[in-house]
Amino acid sequence: MERTDILSKVIDIVNDVLGVDPQDISEETTFDDIDADSLDRLQLVTAMEDEFDVEIPDERLEAIGSVYDAVEAIEAALEA
Repeated sequence: MERTDILSKVIDIVNDVLGVDPQDISEETTFDDIDADSLDRLQLVTAMEDEFDVEIPDERLEAIGSVYDAVEAIEAALEA
């Protein structure tokens, strides 16, 4: 799966879960930028794992603080 496809799906998930306008989300967007609290982040990661049919290791979860980090974690999980 291409990185651009992963990014597009992650942006869609952020929109679906948090209601953030997709035009306001880029790879550089942090979850702090969009006021995502810890519960929001958990919901985002769960939705991403479901969408991509992957499991992101717990130690990697703690490092996900932006859309970029999420895309990187998904790419790594898809390659595993």
